[in-house]
Amino acid sequence: MPAPDTRPHTRTAARTKARAAARLAAVQALYQHEMEGTPTTALLHEFHQHRIGAVIEEVEYADADLDFFDDLVRGARARADEIDELVARHLAKGWNLPRLDKPMKAILRAGTYELLARADVPVGVVISEYVDVAHAFYDRREAGFVNGLLDTIAKQVRT
Repeated sequence: MPAPDTRPHTRTAARTKARAAARLAAVQALYQHEMEGTPTTALLHEFHQHRIGAVIEEVEYADADLDFFDDLVRGARARADEIDELVARHLAKGWNLPRLDKPMKAILRAGTYELLARADVPVGVVISEYVDVAHAFYDRREAGFVNGLLDTIAKQVRT
């Protein structure tokens, strides 16, 4: 068995990929909570045991940074009221949180939590990553919406 590549660039690339997978999984977990009301502990268990790194219906789910995933899900759930109020405050006139579809709410909740609580992650990285997640579910227009809203929230919460 060959030794793992421990060069800094390789470790950084692997960490970046694992965190991207954690963000996508967190959005999926938050969506599941929205749809089914699954308690946070049960969500984490299900994703750890049955989704992250698994092959489901011939789709391979990437290995994720589990600690990062757990923080995103737990944090977004624990601060849900604060996050929802912040997102709602920055929606365009005539829009409100219930009007957004559930996958969009999950993306915005995870991204807003990360902006609020993960000062170790640069704003540009947070926004770019959730725009990428949005592309997994939506067309360009909705990804632009995620970009604009998270950018506005970042300007408020990251001074």
